[in-house]
Amino acid sequence: MKVEDIPAVDKALKREFLAHQAPIIELIEAQTHDPFCVLVGTILSSRTKDACTAGAVRRLMAACPGGKITVEALEKLEESQIERLIYPVGFYRDKARHLKALPGVLRELFQGVLPNTVEELCLLPGVGRKTANLTVAVGFNLPAICVDVHVHRICNRLGLVKTKKPLETEMALREILPVKYWKTWNSHLVSFGQTRCAPLRPRCEGCPIVSYCMEYGATKKKKTQKRRKA
Repeated sequence: MKVEDIPAVDKALKREFLAHQAPIIELIEAQTHDPFCVLVGTILSSRTKDACTAGAVRRLMAACPGGKITVEALEKLEESQIERLIYPVGFYRDKARHLKALPGVLRELFQGVLPNTVEELCLLPGVGRKTANLTVAVGFNLPAICVDVHVHRICNRLGLVKTKKPLETEMALREILPVKYWKTWNSHLVSFGQTRCAPLRPRCEGCPIVSYCMEYGATKKKKTQKRRKA
């Protein structure tokens, strides 16, 4: 895949995205229109399947006044309560500790107002670049490139980047991906990675972007060479 192929690939990925259920963070934003709730959901979603994250967010919302996760509501919950509400998300004890500490850090550093930059969000407990970028892009609707395992894997399979770590992929994409694609690139590729381009046994037959995929072309060439040798 070449840089000039980005518009065509994104168009195909968007069609696939619209044909399937959106990733959980997109659904949370659509339901709440609240950046803080998006941040909390993103923290919970790490190393956790979407269905499990959705259940944890619902229980947490139900425990908050008015069914809305706010700084004030989170501050009033005990850490043990948060643990019970978010279980069984991955690393639920660590995440409960981060969520309990979040209101205090927000008040200390930002007067209780959630910042909208990646650098400032990364100062909050439990927030790394992936969480910060996704909160900026989805929660605040601002340009940010969130790179998770799906984005990292698929961009390398396509040959758009040649990187070993997600952070390297993010920095590479910042150089080559037009800004207008930044906010949706993650959503499109995460959905695609969950439904078709899996880590193991990707469903390449019938893939709408297979003609752009460098890894598929290399694999097909190797199989042809093996058959000829046999």
